[in-house]
Amino acid sequence: MSTATKRHLGRCPIAFGTDVFGDRWTLLVLRDMLLHDKRTYGEFLDSDEAIATNILAARLRHLEAEGIVEKNRDPKNRRSFIYTLTEKGLALAPIIFEIIRWSGQYIPLNKARKNLLARIETDPDALLAEIQMRARKAK
Repeated sequence: MSTATKRHLGRCPIAFGTDVFGDRWTLLVLRDMLLHDKRTYGEFLDSDEAIATNILAARLRHLEAEGIVEKNRDPKNRRSFIYTLTEKGLALAPIIFEIIRWSGQYIPLNKARKNLLARIETDPDALLAEIQMRARKAK
């Protein structure tokens, strides 16, 4: 069954959301784009979680098919691609923020993650504006 077919069965918003962005690797790619400004295949591969190349390729294709990321040739290296978040992708930032907020209550955080959590809790709008500015600048 295709993703397009699955997500329309029952028209449940939770089912739709989890079909689009609800697995571990997709969320980590989104995290890397939103919070770590990663934009190339190689940058995603360098993440601490060590995603397999076939899984990364599949997740990027899925995100592109869903209209969450755009894939364009790298003007500096025509053999490579740059991935950027669309407005639909940027709209997922508050969800990522809430996952971080929830998780921060239950796991120990390093200093950088504590600082990020503090920013999310004190001024999420400023953090979101910063992310949006970086994403638009990257296009």
